[in-house]
Amino acid sequence: MDDVKLSRDDALGLMTEWTASESLRKHMLAVEASVRGYARLWGEPEEDWAVVALLHDFDYEKYPDPADHPFRGVEVLTSRGYPAWVTRAILSHADYSGVARESRLEHTLFACDEMSGFVTAAALVRPSKSVMDLEAPSVIKRMKDKAFARSINRDDLRKGAEEIALPLDQHIANVIAFMREQADPLGLRGTH
Repeated sequence: MDDVKLSRDDALGLMTEWTASESLRKHMLAVEASVRGYARLWGEPEEDWAVVALLHDFDYEKYPDPADHPFRGVEVLTSRGYPAWVTRAILSHADYSGVARESRLEHTLFACDEMSGFVTAAALVRPSKSVMDLEAPSVIKRMKDKAFARSINRDDLRKGAEEIALPLDQHIANVIAFMREQADPLGLRGTH
């Protein structure tokens, strides 16, 4: 089963079939851009990592409760023949799943999940509404504002950088750079 060829087109189809929310779709695309960037940077299988990132929250709209997400999605992926390393990575992105992060992919997915969301929020409050002119110091400043994007756990942002053994500012700069590559599909080119 682990030799199944993962397809981004299939993953994108599944994600869009299950997710009507434009913002949630863009979140998964942002996480995909970030995880894909790290895969490229580290010489890992870029398409495989991209598929995992694209699917990590595909069940969230239908099953937002921690009792169901990401467990229901993993059931669907398993029934469709996705390999165990894919479903394990998706389970591990949720601390409450009981699946400890072990692989580089698992740590990277966790590190990019909340950070991609936070970088998106930081870009959208800029006058330009763009990731193109966003820099890491601005994101770090926003992290100190408890009222800004309050649903995003700052400890998770820091822990994600630690898990991939990068200084926080470097991780933020990387995520910004990776998301800039996909600014148009993410709706983050803005007026810059």
